[in-house]
Amino acid sequence: MGACRARRLNPGTVWRGSGSATPDSKLWPDRITEQAIQVFAAVTLLVIGLSHLLQPKAWVTYYQALAAQGTSGAFLEGFLCLTFGGVIVGFHNVWHGPAVVLTLVGWAQVLKGMGRFVAPQFAVQIMARATLERAWFFRVGGVFALLLSGFFWWLRLGR
Repeated sequence: MGACRARRLNPGTVWRGSGSATPDSKLWPDRITEQAIQVFAAVTLLVIGLSHLLQPKAWVTYYQALAAQGTSGAFLEGFLCLTFGGVIVGFHNVWHGPAVVLTLVGWAQVLKGMGRFVAPQFAVQIMARATLERAWFFRVGGVFALLLSGFFWWLRLGR
C-alpha cells in the first residue's frame, strides 16, 4: 500500500510498482496468484457453506461414515484439509492487511490436516460426535463459511 516494491523477474530486469490492481498498471505474477487463490477460497467456501446450511443431515451421515472407517476415515479428511490449506499456503503468503485472514485460514487447514494424520484416533472421536441431534452445528459452520466466502470475495472484488 503506497510502498514501492521491486520484483526480479529475470536477471537484469527489475519491475517496480505498488502491486495495486488498476486498469493501466501491470499486475505482478505473485499478485495475480494471490487474487486467484482468493477466488478459489471464496468459491470453495461458498459451496461448502451453502451445503452445510442446506444439507446438515447429509454432513452428519458423511462424518458418521468417516468415523466408521476409523483411521482411514481420518486420513481421508486429512487429505482434504491438507490439500485445501496447502494450496492456500503455497500460493497466498500474505502477512499484512486484511488478506492475512486467508493465509491464516490456509495454515489452520494445514494444521487440521496434520492433526488428522498425526492423531487419527482423536479425529475419529471428533467425527463420531456428529449426530442428527447435533446437525445444527453444521448450519453454524455453514454460516461461518459463507461469511468467510463473502470476506474473500470482498478482498478480491471490493477493494
